[in-house]
Amino acid sequence: MANRILLWRHGQTDWNIANRFQGHSDIPLNEVGKFQVAHAAKILAPMEPTMIISSDLDRARNTAHALAEIVKLEIGIDERLRETNGGNWEGKTGAENRAADLHNFVRWLDGDDIPAGDIGETRSQVAARAAAAIEDALAGKENQLLVVTTHGGTARCLLGHYLNLPYSHWTRIPMLSNASWSILGQSPVKGWFLAEHNAGSIPEPVYGEESGGELPDSVR
Repeated sequence: MANRILLWRHGQTDWNIANRFQGHSDIPLNEVGKFQVAHAAKILAPMEPTMIISSDLDRARNTAHALAEIVKLEIGIDERLRETNGGNWEGKTGAENRAADLHNFVRWLDGDDIPAGDIGETRSQVAARAAAAIEDALAGKENQLLVVTTHGGTARCLLGHYLNLPYSHWTRIPMLSNASWSILGQSPVKGWFLAEHNAGSIPEPVYGEESGGELPDSVR
């Protein structure tokens, strides 16, 4: 009866293509992004999600809406699921931020838990607020597949948080592609574990567990 969390990154935006730090800026999906989320929603729907919560930013809300229309669920809007506040880096390209603030920008990219753009958020702050939104949504519930429509940086912070990785290792988690998702499962032995990452299809059985991998909890 364990809960599962599906972290779904919003579809593509023009700022994604330009490599601009989006942060809290409310940038809409572009035409490719709209296609991506419509396609992904048709794949996610047969997984029978039971709840959907979303960042309040337009690109995430419209991503969530594509799925909600099919599965007939209401969307819980929560600003705690927003992307990292990028401070002075927000709206600028990676090249611009390297030119203006190379030392701090590289430290942040390498995983130091420092405020983005001097006055923005740390990754630990992002993880704390986003995880609180998830815990509130799941409070008192069992056997849920909670779809969390959020942003690439926030999803990475949540994965680091739920997998109990040190902050310095969070940037080792590959970023989700636009409109792709990761799934966190629960086990009495492992606690939260990563079941799927950067997926774009329905999860398939993992064959060959007994050829050197760890046995699944279902056969312990």
